[in-house]
Amino acid sequence: MATESPATRRVQVAEHPRLLKLKEMFNSKFGSIPKFYVRAPGRVNIIGEHIDYCGYSVLPMAVEQDVLIAVEPVKTYALQLANTNPLYPDFSTSANNIQIDKTKPLWHNYFLCGLKGIQEHFGLSNLTGMNCLVDGNIPPSSGLSSSSALVCCAGLVTLTVLGRNLSKVELAEICAKSERYIGTEGGGMDQSISFLAEEGTAKLIEFSPLRATDVKLPSGAVFVIANSCVEMNKAATSHFNIRVMECRLAAKLLAKYKSLQWDKVLRLEEVQAKLGISLEEMLLVTEDALHPEPYNPEEICRCLGISLEELRTQILSPNTQDVLIFKLYQRAKHVYSEAARALQFKKICEEAPENMVQLLGELMNQSHMSCRDMYECSCPELDQLVDICRKFGAQGSRLTGAGWGGCTVSIVPADKLPSFLANVHKAYYQRSDGSLAPEKQSLFATKPGGGALVFLEA
Repeated sequence: MATESPATRRVQVAEHPRLLKLKEMFNSKFGSIPKFYVRAPGRVNIIGEHIDYCGYSVLPMAVEQDVLIAVEPVKTYALQLANTNPLYPDFSTSANNIQIDKTKPLWHNYFLCGLKGIQEHFGLSNLTGMNCLVDGNIPPSSGLSSSSALVCCAGLVTLTVLGRNLSKVELAEICAKSERYIGTEGGGMDQSISFLAEEGTAKLIEFSPLRATDVKLPSGAVFVIANSCVEMNKAATSHFNIRVMECRLAAKLLAKYKSLQWDKVLRLEEVQAKLGISLEEMLLVTEDALHPEPYNPEEICRCLGISLEELRTQILSPNTQDVLIFKLYQRAKHVYSEAARALQFKKICEEAPENMVQLLGELMNQSHMSCRDMYECSCPELDQLVDICRKFGAQGSRLTGAGWGGCTVSIVPADKLPSFLANVHKAYYQRSDGSLAPEKQSLFATKPGGGALVFLEA
């Protein structure tokens, strides 16, 4: 499965309203007909938040919302990008001179990330030009991976234009690496599920080497996504990269405490692997080795026996060099406990006990508490939305995605779904102050969707 290339399907465009509309818009924009179409889905992470970049397994599923791109290769080197959403302006450049501006996470830069990743993988200096019209229905900055879906879609577009082949795993790894051109130090979950997803099943995604295992979700429950309507753009804020760095520093201090070669350690998972102990034991080591009070750069230097200059130039990333406090204990506690919860979630799904939905819900609730209190990646609106979801019948509810805004995911017994949707809509979205823009409101039940695809017109 994972060694296969993404599927190519022949479709009657006229029978697919969205494809047909995209084809018509493409024609009016570029005066020609698309040669092919590519889709890549967004995702919801059910459990395992902020642990992929620490080396730990996560448990997402693809959603039906996706990025869809209509493509026509051209004989020149011109790359012309347009978007069906008028909020996103047209962009054109030479395919031979791809510049990605990290200071501005503009929509077209995510496309360029995917294109550049494939270009560099094959070591190509000259790329053919193309006309592309992008259509996306994943709410932006909502924690459902709209940006990664665009990177993945662009990667598959470029691969298809080149007439080359790569497996889904290779594509996921290239796109995970290339999204870092925009400045986010992500871990690879979003790109992996976009390519490796299959209809009807969630996936446990493991890293180094990248692999995906089916996780059968309970039949008597539904997963519901609710948008808090607070936008958070990972690339535009430093929160995300500071957390990545706090985890890296925690890993180094834990390694040093245990007399390991700390300077080679980058991820919290590596410390556990080198010590050969369980996640529960790692939590005890964290209690012994780190203190709950925040660390300043001087104390970190004392612990590691290095100078401030070495810390700045050899460990900290450019966008974390001015950070004055690092909460290492809290971040490590979250990561090790969340990694254990993700594995426990999969185990419960496999064993399918009578009270499965309740047990899975409890894990999701614990996850939210840890994200809120230990990782500090929630916000008041998310906390309020989680409380409302639990009040109206969710067995468990938590923030999903990076946090600081975006969506919640809740596990709801199937028989309670209609009343749950009605009550949450009323309590959160129909507030008396009318402060939530209707176009941002989204509350929907979701089931596991399929992965990235190429469509050819039959």
